[in-house]
Amino acid sequence: MFIVDSHCHLNFNSLQAQLPEIIKHADVENVKLMQTICTKISEFSVIQDIVEKNHNVFCSIGVHPNEVENEGIVDTETLKNFTKHPKVIGIGETGLDYYRENFQRQLQHDSFINHINVSRETSLPIIIHNRSSDNDMIKILNNEMLKGSFKGLIHSFSSSKELAYKALDLGLYISISGIITFKNAQNLRDIVKNLPLDKLLVETDSPYLAPEPMRGKTNEPAFTIYVVRCLAELFNKKIEEIARTTTLNFFSLFDKASVYHE
Repeated sequence: MFIVDSHCHLNFNSLQAQLPEIIKHADVENVKLMQTICTKISEFSVIQDIVEKNHNVFCSIGVHPNEVENEGIVDTETLKNFTKHPKVIGIGETGLDYYRENFQRQLQHDSFINHINVSRETSLPIIIHNRSSDNDMIKILNNEMLKGSFKGLIHSFSSSKELAYKALDLGLYISISGIITFKNAQNLRDIVKNLPLDKLLVETDSPYLAPEPMRGKTNEPAFTIYVVRCLAELFNKKIEEIARTTTLNFFSLFDKASVYHE
């Protein structure tokens, strides 16, 4: 069995300090490949070191919407230069986050659109963060797709069915995290079980969002297995089939990483 954790943060202190053990534990649970996600350009050197030392770890390049105020709008050419690294396979994470007070709406919008432009120009998929911002997210995705197509996914999906269906209509994928295992996530499970399996990926978003039955612990890529098991129950499929399908979906979307799978 081959599982991909499509979204984790191995450079965060709670994981980086134990990285060799974290990667070994993932392998034991059949999580054979990971994508560690960039949230700050200023921290990319650490991410680069991780991916260059671990053959089964790839990465992205981008600025999280909650970091835009500090990091600023990174110009297109700077982002494109980072994508020349052979293990940079995605753009982001980027997007919108209206959960916190005093969020910089226009700054987030400008940064998001800038990342979309880079995604178009490089043909690398965009990794979209969305929190409490469904209406604006739908508007931006609609408007930007009209300007020229791009590929990508909504990561750690926990939004409305309207956003899910719009994302699918636009050709985007949806990544499912441990949130789907939470006891209070029945509405999310009801949405996901009606989505096409060939458009789903799995992730941990570790060190956050540890799934049941690991709630309260530091999340790690090995725990992707619990997301796979939950999806197997929802779709009434074998775990191996969910693992195989979501892995194929990952390599179809993040095709720059296909050299590893081959």
